[in-house]
Amino acid sequence: MKKIKSFLFSAVILVTAAGLMSCKKTQTTSDGIEYTYIKEGSQKPKNGEFVLYNLVVKNDKDSVFISTYDQNMPGYLQFNDSLPRESGMDEIFLSLKKGDSIAFEANALKVFGETNMPFFLDKEKDVKIQIGVIDVLDQQGVEAYFTSLQEATMKKQAESAIKQLETDTQLIEDYIAEKNIKATRTDSGLYYVIEKEGSGPEIESGDVAFVHYAGFLLDGTVFDTSMKEVAQQSGVYNEQRDNAGGYGPLEVVVGQGRVIPGWDEGLGLLKKGDKAKFIIPSTLAYGERETGGTIKANSILIFDVEITDVQK
Repeated sequence: MKKIKSFLFSAVILVTAAGLMSCKKTQTTSDGIEYTYIKEGSQKPKNGEFVLYNLVVKNDKDSVFISTYDQNMPGYLQFNDSLPRESGMDEIFLSLKKGDSIAFEANALKVFGETNMPFFLDKEKDVKIQIGVIDVLDQQGVEAYFTSLQEATMKKQAESAIKQLETDTQLIEDYIAEKNIKATRTDSGLYYVIEKEGSGPEIESGDVAFVHYAGFLLDGTVFDTSMKEVAQQSGVYNEQRDNAGGYGPLEVVVGQGRVIPGWDEGLGLLKKGDKAKFIIPSTLAYGERETGGTIKANSILIFDVEITDVQK
């Protein structure tokens, strides 16, 4: 069943090491997958109930490529005893009980099928799978479970952001001291300097600001700019972008979350004609995400910006 096979891409948490499999109960599916119970549960799901499970899948070299430890999100299956068992994987997933811990090795093609086969796997090789059932819950219970999980994740992210901001603040303070920059810090942690005052209208939320910019890392590396000359001088010139008319002031609808938070806040402090510098902690930029290229996780970003126009 394609639906059951696709759950392998959404799931999972490590269970017990495969070395504990000896002398445990084993069963074999109709297509020859032999699986072992590290621990067997007893509570079978009823129609309409949800089976929440943790899963780890390794390739033939013991490299994990699916794990809910990384995703912090278990897989789930709504049970229905009328669902057809079209493969051994269907049989395994539709027989899961609360408390089950299962481990097995099987041919990748049997596990994923042609349609869901990951491009990086050799379909002739075996994959190693570990499944651990967390709970069997009704609709209300599963909604409460994922709400609680989301709240815990958000709390953890908020705590991590507080610690990261402390680290970033020290790095920024060291940077502005070294460069003798007189910057103003906002409550959120953004540092800014207005280097040249304009005389046009102040930017308000919802306005369209036209912004020339150059973006740097703390070490001075330029990662992006709207100015062709700066791009050429810094080694980041892109001819394709130039041919498409991509160099020139960037249009930004301010205060609508269409740019990183540090820009939304910083632009709201400026007016037409201003030239300014933003020193943005990673918590107001891309956080733990890597955008590719030179911007790594938890990168502090510096922008020189000029507001060429403001449209109300």
